[in-house]
Amino acid sequence: MTMMAAAAFAAGVGARGQDAAPAKVPTVLFMCPHGAAKSVLASAYFERLAKERGLNVRVESGGTDPDPAVSTAVAAHLKRQGYPVRAGVPRKVTPTEFESADIVISIGCDLSGLPERRGRLLRWDEVPAPSEDFTRADEAIRKRVTELIEELVRSPPSKK
Repeated sequence: MTMMAAAAFAAGVGARGQDAAPAKVPTVLFMCPHGAAKSVLASAYFERLAKERGLNVRVESGGTDPDPAVSTAVAAHLKRQGYPVRAGVPRKVTPTEFESADIVISIGCDLSGLPERRGRLLRWDEVPAPSEDFTRADEAIRKRVTELIEELVRSPPSKK
């Protein structure tokens, strides 16, 4: 991330209490193939941690080939941990969303049908499927989300 981009984002995020014009809130988009497990976990963890760390971001999640419902194991796990399960029905990420998000995190997606990204794209392809090893998948997602939040606290993403 460039220093200019970080400064632009920080101006919008850190302008609390200052007379600044309202700025577009940066969007972070989490994607997984089915929009029903990995992206749901990652977006829930990210949203809470961002709020705790004072990052003003909009968090979205979806899939490239969405399932009809969020994984029951994921929903139950999040509820047990005190997280809301926002996505009732997984949705397909649109090309416009993919292009316009400030940061896109692809967790095992085939992105070949989507437009080329001009912004930041992170690929977390090595995260295992929760259906194969839930504990390992959950730990990998939490670790990556925490690392991303720490990076953004130090150098926030730019807004468009």
